[in-house]
Amino acid sequence: MKRLAVVCLILSLFLSMTLAFGGPVWAADITVTVDGTLLGFDVPPVIVDGRVLVPLRVIFEALGAPVRWDAATRTITAVKGDTTIQLEIGSPNAYILGEPVALDVPAQIQDGRTLVPLRFVAEALGAAVAWDGATRSITITASLPIPPEGVWLAAGSMHSLAVAADGTVWAWGRNEEGQLGDGTTTMRSTPVQVQGMADVVAIAGAYYHTIALRRDGTVWAWGLILDGETPRVRLADVVAIAGGCSHTIALRRPAGTVWAWGANGFGQLGDGTVRDFCWNPVQAQGLTDVVAIAGGWFHTLALRRDGTVWAWGSNKYGQLGDGTTTDRLTPVQVQGMADVVAIAGGVAHTIALRRDGTVWAWGWNKYVQLGDGTTTDRLTPVQVQGMADVDAIAGGYYHTIALRRDGTVWAWGSNGDGQLGDGTTTNRSTPVQVQGIADVLAIAGGGWHTLALRGDGTVWAWGSDGFDQLGDGPQTWDDRSTPVQVQGLPDVGPQG
Repeated sequence: MKRLAVVCLILSLFLSMTLAFGGPVWAADITVTVDGTLLGFDVPPVIVDGRVLVPLRVIFEALGAPVRWDAATRTITAVKGDTTIQLEIGSPNAYILGEPVALDVPAQIQDGRTLVPLRFVAEALGAAVAWDGATRSITITASLPIPPEGVWLAAGSMHSLAVAADGTVWAWGRNEEGQLGDGTTTMRSTPVQVQGMADVVAIAGAYYHTIALRRDGTVWAWGLILDGETPRVRLADVVAIAGGCSHTIALRRPAGTVWAWGANGFGQLGDGTVRDFCWNPVQAQGLTDVVAIAGGWFHTLALRRDGTVWAWGSNKYGQLGDGTTTDRLTPVQVQGMADVVAIAGGVAHTIALRRDGTVWAWGWNKYVQLGDGTTTDRLTPVQVQGMADVDAIAGGYYHTIALRRDGTVWAWGSNGDGQLGDGTTTNRSTPVQVQGIADVLAIAGGGWHTLALRGDGTVWAWGSDGFDQLGDGPQTWDDRSTPVQVQGLPDVGPQG
């Protein structure tokens, strides 16, 4: 009897020490389902430091990623579409498309079985993971239930973009880096068709490059993309895209994760690092359930399903909205913003549209782009004066645009090139109505010009025309302070 008591005491002490020091705990009661299908494991899940690990082959293959095990290097490699994941036993880092990602718990071997961190694997492959503590069940959604959101109009710094009703892409304006995608570096004063692009549902512009999202969830880019590779970006299951100055952002479903690549001198990729360039997509840390994204010059924005706004990157003027001017390498929540339905960015200012139709802004205000009647930089959001019943927002470099539900367009901020469309070149510290345009469905802001899509499928432009970005005829190079129609463009808008 005494011997039994001693044995029980030893086992109890061992279990306590195991839990205290984060050792493995077998958890046979945990269930895992993928798209409604219960997974069967020949050994139960293991909990290490609060993370669930499962046998590698079952989870990878359930998520459609064939896996290869290299016994010599103790390395796991899995591929799904254009996504490649590598894990090494015991390593604190995994690799997605060759880029390191820190792990909370490394892959490991327990009782002769290779186990991998479940959440990391699922989210890296674009799936959503939900834990129910009451039932000790993990639900993984790997399908892509939400179709891509259409964006038919966009602008880069000095070029303009539109998606026609047939899914083709058209571009005009500056082209020395090939950002128009027509196979030349010739500036275009009227729209030309981008070569080899079809079935496109969204478009985005950056300083010297262009990004397109196809209906199949793949991303394509052209112009100064810096890596010399093909236009196809190695990322799948994408439903939204955005451009910064020299970085690109993508939103993946169903998990709502944010991925970015390109320039990262201010941490605008959100992966916790600072480096000149990152060639492959990396995931913004600690952020899921995102429904919209936007890019500023050197900062990045995300809108979560709960209506909160998150930001990271450069914060010199308070454009991250966290009450400081400290650059952030990972997402931080914007203070005082809730119930937001849309976001947009300028060079160093940020704009948000709330569900009640009001517009809010923060960051740099030298050119009165915040619309609060002052030139004071704001580290937290302030309400734009006199704006209500707004349906959409857009940011230019130093000006801001809003589309009201009645189809009218309003703008404020810098106006030296007529980009506010009010018939003057006077900066405006509060919103003014754009003259001579109505029945507008969508808006976009370029560097120093503005675009609008009307209900009849025509596109109109105003502001700077120094690189023919207004598209109103053969090399006029005349700035316009009121809207002019873009020439030679097929009907723009949703397919079908």
